[in-house]
Amino acid sequence: MASKIVSFVLNGREVEVMVRPLTTVQTLLREQLGYTATKVGCRQGGCGSCTVLVNGEPMMSCLLPVEDVEGQQVTTLEGLTPAEGLHPIQEAFYDKFALQCGYCTPGMILVSKALLDWNPRPTREQIVEALAGNYCRCTGYVPIIEAVEEAARRLNTAPHSKKRR
Repeated sequence: MASKIVSFVLNGREVEVMVRPLTTVQTLLREQLGYTATKVGCRQGGCGSCTVLVNGEPMMSCLLPVEDVEGQQVTTLEGLTPAEGLHPIQEAFYDKFALQCGYCTPGMILVSKALLDWNPRPTREQIVEALAGNYCRCTGYVPIIEAVEEAARRLNTAPHSKKRR
């Protein structure tokens, strides 16, 4: 099969890429575009380390063909991080010691972003459910859950609540 040109918005910028059929978003991001926050874990959609947001919804980029994001909005951790520092979710993960090796962290943060955009005041149970597809082998889940709770508090207080990212 012949390569194809695919256009989509990546982290707020229009991109046009030439890809072979069934090239995954994960492979494109890491190997062609240099976005390395999207991790390579199981390559089977089971660990969550490759999570990206497509139109605000968490997706496993290791299973997602680039052709399927034609015309869509794709966000990686690099696109979430503001130039002037850290996103409030990232700050909460740092402050609550919710990361150790950091391999699962990009996926955890993006899933948290999607959850908090959908539900700004989630219960602990809703946080646990949202994070269920993301595995961490270092930190354990208590600090991660506490970080998401803290991020929700921060995002719901001024000045962040008026200007959600």
